[in-house]
Amino acid sequence: MNIRTLVLIVIAMLILSIQSMACTVAVISGKYTKDGRPLLWKNRDTWAIKNKIVYFNDAKYEYMGLVNSHDSKGKSVWIGQNEMGFSIMNSASYNLNIGDTTRLNGQEGRIIKKALANCATIEDFEKMLDEMPRPTRLEANFGVIDANGGAAMYELNNKGYVKFDANDPTVAPFGYVLRANYSFTGSFGKESSGYIRYNTVDDLFYNAMATNTFDAKFIMQDVTRGLKHSMLNIDLYQQYSDIPENTTTYTFFHDFIPRNSSASSCVIQGVKKDENPDLSTLWSIVGFPLTSIAIPTWVKAKDAFPSVLKYNEEYKNSPVCYAALELKNEVFPVRWGKFATKYYININALTNADNTGIVQKINPFENKIFEAADLIIADARANNKLDLSKVKDFYNSTDELVHKMFQEEFNIELK
Repeated sequence: MNIRTLVLIVIAMLILSIQSMACTVAVISGKYTKDGRPLLWKNRDTWAIKNKIVYFNDAKYEYMGLVNSHDSKGKSVWIGQNEMGFSIMNSASYNLNIGDTTRLNGQEGRIIKKALANCATIEDFEKMLDEMPRPTRLEANFGVIDANGGAAMYELNNKGYVKFDANDPTVAPFGYVLRANYSFTGSFGKESSGYIRYNTVDDLFYNAMATNTFDAKFIMQDVTRGLKHSMLNIDLYQQYSDIPENTTTYTFFHDFIPRNSSASSCVIQGVKKDENPDLSTLWSIVGFPLTSIAIPTWVKAKDAFPSVLKYNEEYKNSPVCYAALELKNEVFPVRWGKFATKYYININALTNADNTGIVQKINPFENKIFEAADLIIADARANNKLDLSKVKDFYNSTDELVHKMFQEEFNIELK
């Protein structure tokens, strides 16, 4: 083996090993949500900041999910749902295989794809894990919900896995299982990460459970885009809300829920037991969460979902992700210095006293999407059937709304 080949192999291994990087994830039991249906959340942090939504019909079950834009063959999925109401996501863990010299393979995305293609229930997924060769060469947390009310987190290491059932009050007394980039069955120390993010989300989730406001919209707008910091005890939105627009204001930005490396955020709103699994909804903020917009999709509608979520050859990316990354440059305008480019944001670009910040402009449009989607979902629940003609009309109007928002509010004309 020559040096060039060896270097390429090492680079490939490094890329695979950091594929998932630092995500924040949760599984929420339907017993504690506002509408009685389980939720699955992933705030994705990764080097692969260009993302898209893809529909697949290449296996036992039809499915759809979040995919890296450069992954033209759709070999890996990072969160998704299938036609049976089975949904799955992951976060990397860094404290499960301490002292184990077995090399990791970075195949979490392929595990998710395989599960979506072949699993209808949590039991199917457990069977898949049981049949996995040992060592697994994996170190990750996998969150799963199904159409039977199942909701659980699995901590998977080289030797096997441990299940945390969100429906079990002795395991999840408040109905949710939350993880960042460490696992509860692993060692605790400098090798793992995400403790501050975990504590921030835990506070938000506990309050939502206690006030019966636990739903997809809450997670998308108050958690995914939240700028609270549990260790510093600050909220950047409140701290800088009284500064006039166009007043560049820098603040240190590290260990918040959204990070410079946040690529997308998704919430899957599941179904109740005996409810039609077609009603399971994938809510996706594709692109940097602070500058993108939430859009729902359903597997039953196949590939008819909004074009802004699909791969566009001109952008080498999905249009909504492209636009979000353009706006991200306004949030992180520093272009010099190894760490300054990541850890200092212009908070005034996101929120200001004149209500012209990026988040402030996005929210009204996003609220319209939530309102329209709620009508689709309410109708589907009343009839236990998704009306595809209404869904397609909704998709078309959402496409138009997103194009309009980026054009009128941010002067970004999407193809």
